[in-house]
Amino acid sequence: MKRGTLGILALVAIVVIAFMSYIGSKNTMVAKHNDVQTQFSNIDTQLQRRADLIPNLVSTVKGYAKHEETVFGDIANARAGLLNARDPQSKIAANNQLDGAIGRLLALSESYPDLKSNQNFLALQDQLEGTENRIAVERRRYNDTLRDYNTYIQQFPASLWAGFAGFHTDNDYFQADQGSRTAPKVTF
Repeated sequence: MKRGTLGILALVAIVVIAFMSYIGSKNTMVAKHNDVQTQFSNIDTQLQRRADLIPNLVSTVKGYAKHEETVFGDIANARAGLLNARDPQSKIAANNQLDGAIGRLLALSESYPDLKSNQNFLALQDQLEGTENRIAVERRRYNDTLRDYNTYIQQFPASLWAGFAGFHTDNDYFQADQGSRTAPKVTF
């Protein structure tokens, strides 16, 4: 074979290998991106479950704590914010706001001993606790899936093709609130 023919064959082989690398990387990036979206939907499902529990919890507490309108307003606003949020950043922010409002609502039970013994309240509190656990599990899974996606598109050879194919790192991780990172002071 002539040198020119060998050069052309080598060039064609390089192009074919690069094209196959691109196709393989792009398909994997699409699959991993879809996994991230699926995991966020799983969180969304649990957030919706919690949002659906809240009106029942609020109505139970209202019967005992009629003058705590500020807390009830905070819950209503935070819940509306969560239900209206569309993108991950907005949902994460609204969820953090709702977490704080729920904490204040549950703290009311300390001021109303009759409320703490109400079977409806206790059942709703148990359901809310179970839902919070589900949310925590789904958040962890989402963060793991997002980390896997980010790692993949930053590694060779996918890193060569990620920007070209329209894939970028995503840093919409669920994180603990700033306030929850400080240990509470407990005195006995």
